[in-house]
Amino acid sequence: MHDDIEAIRRLKARYFRLMDEKDWAGLRGLFADDIHFDVRGGLGPSKKDDTYDEPAIEGADEAVAFLRNALDAVVSIHQGFMPEISIGEEGRASGVWAMADIIRAPEGAPFRELRGYGHYHEEYVRAADGWKIARLRLTRLAVDITT
Repeated sequence: MHDDIEAIRRLKARYFRLMDEKDWAGLRGLFADDIHFDVRGGLGPSKKDDTYDEPAIEGADEAVAFLRNALDAVVSIHQGFMPEISIGEEGRASGVWAMADIIRAPEGAPFRELRGYGHYHEEYVRAADGWKIARLRLTRLAVDITT
């Protein structure tokens, strides 16, 4: 069990690093093909009722395309810490990560800098080549935006 928890910690560390390095192919390899990727409402605190007009993103290629579109032109700094990881049965696990991020946008963007604070709520599945992120939900407690 300890080895699985460490492997999931390393998986999430790679997620943050590869996203900030804009390594989209590497990032794709961290996701289950059928990932449920939900970062709706990412520019403000999450709604308590979790209702949004747009749907969550379904599928690894779609999730990477979304991240590439959102982050390619910005400097991003993502940090995750204090993981609460539970190993389930049949190659499944879940985790909650406290998070903070900084997004620095280029000139002409609607904001200059965004600082966000919240949690990643995730589920993982063990694949032949290691643990993969199968479900991801980002919830934000606070967002500070500088224009």
